[in-house]
Amino acid sequence: MSFGLSTNYRIQPSGLNPAKGFTLVELLVAISVLAIVAVLGWRGLDTIIRARSAITAELEETRGLQLAFAQMQHDAGQLATPAVLGQRPALAAAANRLMLVRFVFAENQPSRLQVVAWAVADGKLTRSESLPTRDLAALDAAWQTQASGAVAAVTLSASVSAMQVRVWRQKTGWVPADGAAATVDGLEIALQLREQSGTLVKVFLPGAA
Repeated sequence: MSFGLSTNYRIQPSGLNPAKGFTLVELLVAISVLAIVAVLGWRGLDTIIRARSAITAELEETRGLQLAFAQMQHDAGQLATPAVLGQRPALAAAANRLMLVRFVFAENQPSRLQVVAWAVADGKLTRSESLPTRDLAALDAAWQTQASGAVAAVTLSASVSAMQVRVWRQKTGWVPADGAAATVDGLEIALQLREQSGTLVKVFLPGAA
Protein backbone atom coordinates (compact mmCIF):
# COMPACT_ATOMS: atom_id res chain seq x y z
CA MET A 1 0.00 0.00 0.00
CA SER A 2 1.46 3.24 -1.04
CA PHE A 3 0.51 6.82 -0.59
CA GLY A 4 1.07 9.38 -3.26
CA LEU A 5 0.91 13.17 -3.10
CA SER A 6 0.54 15.07 -6.25
CA THR A 7 0.78 18.81 -6.35
CA ASN A 8 0.06 20.93 -9.40
CA TYR A 9 2.06 24.07 -9.66
CA ARG A 10 1.35 26.99 -12.01
CA ILE A 11 4.24 29.13 -12.79
CA GLN A 12 3.37 32.82 -12.97
CA PRO A 13 5.37 34.87 -15.39
CA SER A 14 7.52 37.45 -13.80
CA GLY A 15 6.39 41.08 -13.99
CA LEU A 16 2.91 42.65 -14.10
CA ASN A 17 0.23 42.05 -16.71
CA PRO A 18 -0.24 45.12 -18.91
CA ALA A 19 -3.64 46.79 -18.16
CA LYS A 20 -6.05 46.95 -21.06
CA GLY A 21 -7.39 50.44 -22.06
CA PHE A 22 -9.36 52.23 -24.76
CA THR A 23 -7.88 52.86 -28.10
CA LEU A 24 -7.83 56.32 -29.63
CA VAL A 25 -10.60 55.36 -32.08
CA GLU A 26 -12.83 54.15 -29.24
CA LEU A 27 -12.31 57.39 -27.33
CA LEU A 28 -13.17 59.45 -30.39
CA VAL A 29 -16.33 57.42 -30.97
CA ALA A 30 -17.39 57.81 -27.32
CA ILE A 31 -16.77 61.56 -27.38
CA SER A 32 -18.77 61.89 -30.62
CA VAL A 33 -21.73 59.99 -29.14
CA LEU A 34 -21.67 62.11 -25.98
CA ALA A 35 -21.56 65.28 -28.07
CA ILE A 36 -24.59 64.18 -30.11
CA VAL A 37 -26.53 63.30 -26.95
CA ALA A 38 -25.62 66.67 -25.39
CA VAL A 39 -26.81 68.56 -28.48
CA LEU A 40 -30.10 66.64 -28.57
CA GLY A 41 -30.61 67.20 -24.86
CA TRP A 42 -29.94 70.93 -25.20
CA ARG A 43 -32.40 71.25 -28.07
CA GLY A 44 -35.07 69.47 -26.06
CA LEU A 45 -34.43 71.69 -23.03
CA ASP A 46 -34.49 74.82 -25.19
CA THR A 47 -37.83 73.76 -26.68
CA ILE A 48 -39.29 73.20 -23.22
CA ILE A 49 -38.06 76.60 -22.00
CA ARG A 50 -39.49 78.39 -25.05
CA ALA A 51 -42.84 76.62 -24.67
CA ARG A 52 -42.95 77.49 -20.98
CA SER A 53 -42.20 81.15 -21.72
CA ALA A 54 -44.96 81.26 -24.35
CA ILE A 55 -47.48 79.64 -21.99
CA THR A 56 -46.54 82.06 -19.20
CA ALA A 57 -47.02 85.03 -21.52
CA GLU A 58 -50.43 83.74 -22.64
CA LEU A 59 -51.50 83.22 -19.03
CA GLU A 60 -50.49 86.78 -18.19
CA GLU A 61 -52.48 88.12 -21.15
CA THR A 62 -55.51 86.04 -20.18
CA ARG A 63 -55.28 87.25 -16.60
CA GLY A 64 -55.07 90.86 -17.77
CA LEU A 65 -58.15 90.47 -19.97
CA GLN A 66 -60.09 88.81 -17.17
CA LEU A 67 -59.26 91.70 -14.85
CA ALA A 68 -60.26 94.17 -17.56
CA PHE A 69 -63.65 92.54 -18.09
CA ALA A 70 -64.22 92.35 -14.34
CA GLN A 71 -63.50 96.08 -14.03
CA MET A 72 -65.76 96.84 -16.99
CA GLN A 73 -68.56 94.89 -15.34
CA HIS A 74 -68.07 96.83 -12.13
CA ASP A 75 -68.08 100.17 -13.96
CA ALA A 76 -71.21 99.29 -15.93
CA GLY A 77 -72.94 98.01 -12.82
CA GLN A 78 -72.46 101.42 -11.16
CA LEU A 79 -73.67 103.45 -14.17
CA ALA A 80 -75.20 106.77 -13.06
CA THR A 81 -78.92 107.33 -13.55
CA PRO A 82 -80.66 110.21 -15.40
CA ALA A 83 -82.27 111.27 -12.11
CA VAL A 84 -78.81 112.30 -10.90
CA LEU A 85 -77.26 113.45 -14.17
CA GLY A 86 -80.21 115.42 -15.51
CA GLN A 87 -79.55 116.16 -19.20
CA ARG A 88 -75.97 114.90 -19.07
CA PRO A 89 -75.04 111.68 -20.89
CA ALA A 90 -74.24 108.65 -18.80
CA LEU A 91 -72.31 106.97 -21.59
CA ALA A 92 -70.53 107.88 -24.82
CA ALA A 93 -68.82 105.57 -27.31
CA ALA A 94 -66.70 106.00 -30.40
CA ALA A 95 -64.18 103.92 -32.31
CA ASN A 96 -61.97 102.12 -29.75
CA ARG A 97 -63.22 104.33 -26.94
CA LEU A 98 -65.88 104.22 -24.22
CA MET A 99 -66.68 106.81 -21.55
CA LEU A 100 -69.24 106.53 -18.78
CA VAL A 101 -70.27 108.16 -15.54
CA ARG A 102 -70.47 105.82 -12.58
CA PHE A 103 -71.39 106.03 -8.92
CA VAL A 104 -68.63 105.68 -6.37
CA PHE A 105 -69.60 104.24 -3.01
CA ALA A 106 -67.06 104.38 -0.19
CA GLU A 107 -67.45 103.42 3.44
CA ASN A 108 -68.73 106.26 5.61
CA GLN A 109 -68.84 108.51 2.54
CA PRO A 110 -71.79 109.86 0.54
CA SER A 111 -72.22 108.58 -3.00
CA ARG A 112 -70.17 110.49 -5.57
CA LEU A 113 -69.80 110.53 -9.35
CA GLN A 114 -66.78 109.64 -11.44
CA VAL A 115 -65.96 109.69 -15.16
CA VAL A 116 -64.27 106.53 -16.45
CA ALA A 117 -62.72 106.19 -19.91
CA TRP A 118 -61.71 102.97 -21.68
CA ALA A 119 -59.59 103.17 -24.82
CA VAL A 120 -57.57 101.02 -27.21
CA ALA A 121 -54.50 102.53 -28.85
CA ASP A 122 -51.22 101.05 -30.09
CA GLY A 123 -52.38 97.56 -29.15
CA LYS A 124 -53.04 98.49 -25.51
CA LEU A 125 -56.30 98.51 -23.57
CA THR A 126 -56.22 101.33 -21.01
CA ARG A 127 -58.51 102.72 -18.33
CA SER A 128 -58.50 106.17 -16.75
CA GLU A 129 -60.75 107.73 -14.14
CA SER A 130 -61.44 111.16 -12.72
CA LEU A 131 -61.58 112.09 -9.06
CA PRO A 132 -64.97 111.31 -7.48
CA THR A 133 -67.09 114.40 -6.93
CA ARG A 134 -70.55 115.58 -5.92
CA ASP A 135 -70.19 118.83 -7.85
CA LEU A 136 -71.85 118.62 -11.26
CA ALA A 137 -69.71 121.45 -12.60
CA ALA A 138 -66.60 119.49 -11.64
CA LEU A 139 -68.17 116.43 -13.27
CA ASP A 140 -68.65 118.34 -16.52
CA ALA A 141 -65.00 119.44 -16.43
CA ALA A 142 -63.89 115.86 -15.78
CA TRP A 143 -65.98 114.68 -18.75
CA GLN A 144 -64.30 117.19 -21.05
CA THR A 145 -60.85 116.28 -19.74
CA GLN A 146 -61.45 112.57 -20.25
CA ALA A 147 -62.84 113.22 -23.73
CA SER A 148 -59.63 115.03 -24.65
CA GLY A 149 -57.58 112.00 -23.64
CA ALA A 150 -55.24 114.09 -21.51
CA VAL A 151 -55.62 111.94 -18.40
CA ALA A 152 -52.96 109.40 -17.44
CA ALA A 153 -54.29 105.90 -18.03
CA VAL A 154 -53.48 102.46 -16.65
CA THR A 155 -52.73 99.69 -19.14
CA LEU A 156 -54.70 96.54 -18.40
CA SER A 157 -53.74 94.54 -21.49
CA ALA A 158 -51.11 94.88 -24.20
CA SER A 159 -52.69 92.38 -26.61
CA VAL A 160 -55.83 94.20 -27.81
CA SER A 161 -55.93 95.73 -31.27
CA ALA A 162 -59.53 97.01 -31.37
CA MET A 163 -62.63 97.49 -29.24
CA GLN A 164 -66.21 97.57 -30.49
CA VAL A 165 -69.12 98.71 -28.35
CA ARG A 166 -72.80 97.98 -28.89
CA VAL A 167 -75.80 98.96 -26.81
CA TRP A 168 -79.10 97.18 -26.34
CA ARG A 169 -82.37 99.02 -26.63
CA GLN A 170 -85.68 97.35 -26.14
CA LYS A 171 -87.16 98.81 -29.31
CA THR A 172 -84.22 98.31 -31.67
CA GLY A 173 -82.14 95.52 -30.13
CA TRP A 174 -78.35 95.61 -30.47
CA VAL A 175 -77.01 98.65 -32.31
CA PRO A 176 -73.44 99.99 -32.62
CA ALA A 177 -72.75 102.62 -29.99
CA ASP A 178 -71.87 105.91 -31.60
CA GLY A 179 -72.15 109.13 -29.66
CA ALA A 180 -73.64 109.87 -26.26
CA ALA A 181 -76.63 108.31 -24.54
CA ALA A 182 -78.49 109.07 -21.34
CA THR A 183 -79.53 105.47 -20.70
CA VAL A 184 -78.89 102.03 -22.16
CA ASP A 185 -80.56 98.73 -21.41
CA GLY A 186 -77.53 96.58 -22.18
CA LEU A 187 -73.88 96.98 -23.06
CA GLU A 188 -71.74 94.69 -25.22
CA ILE A 189 -67.97 95.07 -25.51
CA ALA A 190 -65.93 93.07 -28.02
CA LEU A 191 -62.13 93.02 -27.83
CA GLN A 192 -60.16 92.01 -30.90
CA LEU A 193 -56.93 90.32 -29.83
CA ARG A 194 -53.72 91.37 -31.51
CA GLU A 195 -52.05 88.73 -33.73
CA GLN A 196 -55.05 86.44 -33.23
CA SER A 197 -58.25 85.89 -35.15
CA GLY A 198 -60.44 85.49 -32.07
CA THR A 199 -62.65 88.13 -30.48
CA LEU A 200 -63.63 88.22 -26.81
CA VAL A 201 -67.18 89.42 -26.22
CA LYS A 202 -68.76 90.34 -22.90
CA VAL A 203 -72.31 91.56 -22.22
CA PHE A 204 -73.08 93.76 -19.21
CA LEU A 205 -76.29 94.90 -17.60
CA PRO A 206 -75.83 98.59 -16.71
CA GLY A 207 -76.84 99.57 -13.21
CA ALA A 208 -77.18 95.97 -12.08
CA ALA A 209 -74.59 96.08 -9.30
